[in-house]
Amino acid sequence: MKNLLILGGTGFVGSALCEKLVEHFGAAGARLTVPTRRAERAKRLAMLPTVELVETDLHDDGRLTRLLFGRDAVINLVAILHGSAEEFERVHVALPQRLARACKVAGVPRVVHVSALGAAADAPSNYLRSKAAGEAALRAAGLDLTVLRPSVIFGSGDRFLNLFAQLQAVFPLMPLAGADAKFQPVWVEDVAAAIVRSLVSPAPEVVECVGPHVYTLAELVRLAGRWSGHERPVLPLPDALGRAQAALLALLPGTPLMSADNLASMRVPNVAGGSLPGLQALGITPAALEAIGPSYLSPGRGPARLDGFRALARRH
Repeated sequence: MKNLLILGGTGFVGSALCEKLVEHFGAAGARLTVPTRRAERAKRLAMLPTVELVETDLHDDGRLTRLLFGRDAVINLVAILHGSAEEFERVHVALPQRLARACKVAGVPRVVHVSALGAAADAPSNYLRSKAAGEAALRAAGLDLTVLRPSVIFGSGDRFLNLFAQLQAVFPLMPLAGADAKFQPVWVEDVAAAIVRSLVSPAPEVVECVGPHVYTLAELVRLAGRWSGHERPVLPLPDALGRAQAALLALLPGTPLMSADNLASMRVPNVAGGSLPGLQALGITPAALEAIGPSYLSPGRGPARLDGFRALARRH
């Protein structure tokens, strides 16, 4: 497993994974190919030894197949959190279908696919239903497949806790839809380690990637504010107001802070079900949010301090 194709490798999890793979295999021990639409946006990855950036369109069957020839395995991290039903279908369903066909043509049997906790055909949101359909497409192809289902992922550079910290630095009050929604946050380094372990040793077919503790969304918002030095009162919104807030946010330019589909997803507790293997099945003891969050949210702290936590996590 030393010639790897990493789809979505320029994203939050993908960047952590590339670093983890280079660390595991050494500076000359693996060939890591990361497709991207714009290589100039991923220059930091290009500085890693053994990482090759390739500009291409993953939604083109011919290009995807050519990328796969000669690979030992492929990791699929491509995902979106916001979009229309058609956009979720294109990214979460059609791409895994293309990937399954391309793997068959190129003779690549091993796939590690990052899905989402709560993915199910009868889930209340387009996001979760499309994630389940993507899993099913890969499973039906008869590939050597491992599916990782993470809860919300935190870490330096995340778009979750950092967002709530930034909002509380600006606003005196936090009106919050879905305040009682439950999450079991998992550290990005633990997710990256789980992918590496799945590649280099036998792994269960499905792994739930979660941290050791469950929180409500309101509790997570308060922690983000507290650690960043800007804790504000949280005002839970009833369902009707929450839907109205999501509708208004969807009208703003750029990526919405919250969408109606996000609210629908939060109706499903984003916590481990208990019937499937967890990170412990891969030999990973998940880090607690309290041990990592302050390292990148607290004023005056950042990636340099996080390196110490990474080293500590590796020793344990």
